Amino acid sequence: MTEPTGVSARRGPLRAGQRVQIKDAKGRLNTITLLPGGEFHSYQGVLRHDDLIGGFEGVVVENSAGQPYQVLRPLLNDFVLSMPRGATVVYPKDAAQIVQQADVFPGAVVVEAGVGSGALSMSLLRAVGDHGRLHSYERRPEFADVARANVEAFFGAEHPAWSVHLGDAQEEMPKVHEPGSVDRVVLDMLAPWECLDAVAEVLAPGGVWLNYVATATQLSRVAEAIRDSGRFTQVEANETLVRGWHLDGLAVRPDHRMVAHTGFLLTARRLASGEEALRLKKRSKVSEFKAEDVEAWQPADEARWTPEALGERPVTDKKARKAAKEARLMAARSRAAEQSVDAYGGRTPTGEQD
Repeated sequence: MTEPTGVSARRGPLRAGQRVQIKDAKGRLNTITLLPGGEFHSYQGVLRHDDLIGGFEGVVVENSAGQPYQVLRPLLNDFVLSMPRGATVVYPKDAAQIVQQADVFPGAVVVEAGVGSGALSMSLLRAVGDHGRLHSYERRPEFADVARANVEAFFGAEHPAWSVHLGDAQEEMPKVHEPGSVDRVVLDMLAPWECLDAVAEVLAPGGVWLNYVATATQLSRVAEAIRDSGRFTQVEANETLVRGWHLDGLAVRPDHRMVAHTGFLLTARRLASGEEALRLKKRSKVSEFKAEDVEAWQPADEARWTPEALGERPVTDKKARKAAKEARLMAARSRAAEQSVDAYGGRTPTGEQD
């Protein structure tokens, strides 16, 4: 049976080209790429990469000054937060909820837009597996380059289930996918309501549409658009807050800092063609919303829906190209590490069995 994509990069001896996390006795964490003859320098001394290559993770090694370092491969959460990025990444806490709430299953056909730096793509690819399909849409070619390289660096090779499409999702989706052929749609974009008709066309009856948006104004706008269309079930929205805990003997308390709001998740399911959405009964309002209030909250002028207006920092082409260059270098090293496994028939150059 063929090994699933990325498995060999997650187990066995450490290889040149792979990334590892090293932590010192004070808890300081660094992520490095192992290179033959490479060295990690700090004021505490020098740690030689060759002392790690061919060995196993989970060990504690000493540098030239006798300072100990704990060595482990980075988990997906760690990789996402340390990889080169163009656009802001979807945080691990949100990616986990997206996979769960959208019910992404092995073999599923999933559409994603936009691809950003590839953080969410990695979680979706793990969920659909080698026999599913993930179609990612991205407007900016430089972001697509960053995402491709990051995904390849993490899995150690191109993922067979992944396709990246350049262009607007609302225009390209109906051209690429047959009506009702997509199981799940996940949108991480400025104005997801613009894709409503395209999503309704390609999504199968019962399929899940999940939107990841940063602000309450976006959340309200897309919720009302879905509700007014009558082609989806009632929308549900939530956010995930994660608070760590300090654990030290009897000193057990919440951490002073936490990962609070990063975005809202809004989900709805596609109804069968020709069916009308069930209108839930609710008590009538004492007063209706005034038109000027709605306009202030949800401006009708589409030109006002800009990243800057919603508090997003624009990413320059120069920054994106730099991130793409770093990501491609990391991907090339990761590919070389995987190819070394094939060249030695499942053994490392030191002769150890993988």
